[in-house]
Amino acid sequence: MLSLPTVLRPRWTVRYVLCSIAALYIVYCTLFDMPLFSTALPPYTGPHEVGTIDLEVPCDGRKVNDAVFKADGKPAFELETVFLSLYYPAVKGSVSNEPNHLWVPKPIALHGEGYARFAHINGFFFNNLFTFGLWTLAGSTTIPAKVDVPLHGTVKGYQDFETEHPSDDYGLPVFPIIVFSHGMASSRTGYTQYAAELASRGYIVAAIEHRDGSGPGSLIMKPDGTKKERMHFDAVDLNPEPSIEDMKAMQLAMRQAEVEETIRVLRSINTGSGAHISKINPRGEGADLAEWRGRLNLDFMIMSGHSYGATLAMQAVKNSPNEARPFKGAIILDPGKQSGPLNSDINIPTLIVHSDSWSKKHSIFHGRPHFDVVKEIATKILDERHKFAWFLTSKGTTHPSITDAPLIEPMLLSWTTGATIPVKEGVEQYVKVTHEFMHFLATGHRKGILAEEVTHPEYDRDARSEERKEAMQKDVEKYWQIHVAPTTACPYPGLCGVDAV
Repeated sequence: MLSLPTVLRPRWTVRYVLCSIAALYIVYCTLFDMPLFSTALPPYTGPHEVGTIDLEVPCDGRKVNDAVFKADGKPAFELETVFLSLYYPAVKGSVSNEPNHLWVPKPIALHGEGYARFAHINGFFFNNLFTFGLWTLAGSTTIPAKVDVPLHGTVKGYQDFETEHPSDDYGLPVFPIIVFSHGMASSRTGYTQYAAELASRGYIVAAIEHRDGSGPGSLIMKPDGTKKERMHFDAVDLNPEPSIEDMKAMQLAMRQAEVEETIRVLRSINTGSGAHISKINPRGEGADLAEWRGRLNLDFMIMSGHSYGATLAMQAVKNSPNEARPFKGAIILDPGKQSGPLNSDINIPTLIVHSDSWSKKHSIFHGRPHFDVVKEIATKILDERHKFAWFLTSKGTTHPSITDAPLIEPMLLSWTTGATIPVKEGVEQYVKVTHEFMHFLATGHRKGILAEEVTHPEYDRDARSEERKEAMQKDVEKYWQIHVAPTTACPYPGLCGVDAV
């Protein structure tokens, strides 16, 4: 029998070294409560610290259509509550009394079962296998934003003082709003780095959790303390069973209703009902929402989304701005290839960004190449509606690059998706172009990538002269292809400024 010293004595074979490294890594993860192979989400880089609040607000049972579940006959598309996470600029140096939010919210088993349902292998064994996999990869990963801290510029007692001096102008900052819709098989926590980086630059981002069956699972909580799980579901789970096309239309209608309810909540907070919203929030957050009165710039609200959420965003801005959806602009990220037709009736400035993989892959979309359909929509907004529009490709990125997943599992996701851009740089470029678009909407002036003209009329077909290549900003050259853009000598008076770089 081998003695302990014999076992521990180094034998410098490849197998010994690899097993030792693996064992040390597992011990390290166990000691520091870290999931295997993952990295922590990085700190935010903007000038503001970032706060976050989970809000769930009743919707009085708003029913979108009459479809019911076969299993129990209950409505499938009824808004009992709307659930969102707010990311916002926070008071510098504020300290939260709450632990950071988990990236995979509890109960983790709900999400494990949801992903098993997506794979159509739902059952005791696979539900637990997916749950274990989620825990292994990201179970203890937290979101760096501080939970339930005061909004930047908040002055304690301000609301009482305002009641006594209603005509005073305190000069407190107000913040533009970005409403964000997640993609299929995702949730409100799937894009926290993108949302929080924007918050660190002075925006309030409302990331919605959709209960339309497209996510893995969501826990519905009501003010009376009752809870209900809403799992992923398909058309076959409904009565009457809809066609695939009708199912997508139902889901998009549900998502749009959730967007409208989110806007209702934001308006209530801005008009002084923050304390009431906090009181009825079963998530137990929002202690300082009373101080948010008049702090949201409801005239500067943008609709955004990724994948299925991008398809929804394009639908939600139809006829905007209007009372229900008062959007000033739209940010469309990888509009869906299998989520129904894309709305082209858009009459507001629009930024459309494709990941490299989304542009590169030739996909037939309702009888035409998807790339051509998207380009035509951007061109129509620009040339027929006379609203500013851009259509870009982010070089080196893949469909998940804007999500948190590659940041948490950089080795695994880079290898499986084929992304060639470093994961942090990928998110940074999405944040940068979004910030530049918001700057344009606020000032009418273009800078950075939005100050450039078309470089690639088609994907990977460079139309620039050698002189233009030499003169172009190096960051644009490195990271972007521009397919649709206003000319620098555009014909729209008062809206054609280009900032110096």
